[in-house]
Amino acid sequence: MTKIVVVDNHGQFTHLERRALRDLGVDTELIDNETSPEEVDADGVVLSGGPDMDRIGHSADYLEGDVPVLGICLGMQLIAEEFGGEVGSGEYGGYADVDVEIVDDEDPLTGSLHPETRVWASHADEVTAVPEGFELTARSDVCDVEAMSDTDRDLYGVQWHPEVAHTEEGEQIFENFLEICEANAE
Repeated sequence: MTKIVVVDNHGQFTHLERRALRDLGVDTELIDNETSPEEVDADGVVLSGGPDMDRIGHSADYLEGDVPVLGICLGMQLIAEEFGGEVGSGEYGGYADVDVEIVDDEDPLTGSLHPETRVWASHADEVTAVPEGFELTARSDVCDVEAMSDTDRDLYGVQWHPEVAHTEEGEQIFENFLEICEANAE
């Protein structure tokens, strides 16, 4: 059975990320972000959202492993910063429904979603420049970088929260990430 851990960055929806994976039949565990990657045996990692880049613990260390990583909200911003992208304050601010345009229908994480999909996202902070090696995979009128992927390194990020009921195709994101993890494990 595929195991995917959720690294808890103190986000208010982190427990829902674990539940979404468990509901797909994944062996999943919620782990504190102070846990070192050397202590974890998993086929994939979800870096959860959270309130503050100063409270990410060892989250960045998980990017050096050889398993796929999905960053959600703060998790995506962390990936962007670690690889030379830019993160800044969003003009839109707090949580809201957002219509997202999928711009890469070949992307293994977001490509199977409808060309336009409704998501629940916070834009207090957001990726403002995609790092080298990453492709922009989704955008909106609110944010130029709603999702990004580096398929060579199996690093993926979404600004929105696929784990909440307000996101129309959230379960599909987790299903696609599970497929990415299973393919990497073969």
